[in-house]
Amino acid sequence: MSRPMILPFLFGVIGVAILLGLGTWQVQRLAWKNGILNEIITRIKDTPIAIPSEPDPERDKYLPVRATGTITQDELHILVSLKQVGAGYRIVSAFETDGRRILLDRGFVGVEQKDAPRQALDVEVKGNLHWPDEVDGYTPAPDLAENIWFARDVDSMAQALRTEPIFLVVRETSESDPSVTPLPVDISGIPNDHLGYAITWFSLAFVWLGMTGAILWRIRQRTK
Repeated sequence: MSRPMILPFLFGVIGVAILLGLGTWQVQRLAWKNGILNEIITRIKDTPIAIPSEPDPERDKYLPVRATGTITQDELHILVSLKQVGAGYRIVSAFETDGRRILLDRGFVGVEQKDAPRQALDVEVKGNLHWPDEVDGYTPAPDLAENIWFARDVDSMAQALRTEPIFLVVRETSESDPSVTPLPVDISGIPNDHLGYAITWFSLAFVWLGMTGAILWRIRQRTK
């Protein structure tokens, strides 16, 4: 190897090594994330229990529970959009059960059903406790006059409906013909982009290797 080729060669080897290392790290992160997602799926579908007396947002997130009580007519409407369906609203109602009043995410209705009358109901529900993290600096404040919310903010919703900050997302309901379609908790909102990142880093390593080879070949041709 001639002297003019040494620096490009070292630069190329170091660059490829770094990119391969980043790709390998993303593969490891992918395995780690898949493990976490599998744990969440198992937890979501576990046997439901009674709602704890003092649920913890960290410890009890996704906890499967069951409850019997009354869905009141006090409700909030959270604007959402579903694939292949379009815009609509999540209906979050105050739910009275075992002497307490909590939030119940009943599910989805179309735009035209937003203000349809929904009677108070005595039901048994099964679902999962959840504390969605949907509010950021770009989330608009709710339109209280029109009862339109743009994210599920448990504390604010609990204050609006005078409930405990306990949020139960319905998976199953004893209603024979529910007017609201449940949207159960799942992992679709949890990002898992590590495979794409890994492919990107490995692709860049291949490109870097090819460019290094081309530069070395050109240097060699010039120094013959």
